[in-house]
Amino acid sequence: MSTRYDVHGRVAVIAMHNPPVNGLGHALRSGIVEGVRRAEADPAVAAIVLIGTDRAFSGGADIREFNTPLASAEPNLNTVIYHIETARKPVIAAISGVAMGGGLAVISAWSGPERRSRCPRSSSASFPAPAARSACRAWSARRRRST
Repeated sequence: MSTRYDVHGRVAVIAMHNPPVNGLGHALRSGIVEGVRRAEADPAVAAIVLIGTDRAFSGGADIREFNTPLASAEPNLNTVIYHIETARKPVIAAISGVAMGGGLAVISAWSGPERRSRCPRSSSASFPAPAARSACRAWSARRRRST
């Protein structure tokens, strides 16, 4: 119930594994931060990829930790996002399946001024983080209206 860290050539892969939907529990948050730190410290690594599973990138908060000290323990979600946003090496989110709540917030970390954010079936565009979330919500609303 955490992450797996592998290096493939010059790419570090941080694979999230917290079934059933990669809830962002304390162990998973810690694994992401540790993976980013480890990749940044490795001179052989040129880029970092964060992946989920076929079913979910991340379904958000881990409900098993609600009303427990682990829910807000460091590293919290803001700390995870901070490490992604401030990484000196490029961090890529390989998104498959759902990304909801905190999972969507983690994705928004890729939406800084020099980063690209992409919602399904939309053109790539640079957004500040709140605008990226709004763009994804707007895309979802348009999709619901068109079906």
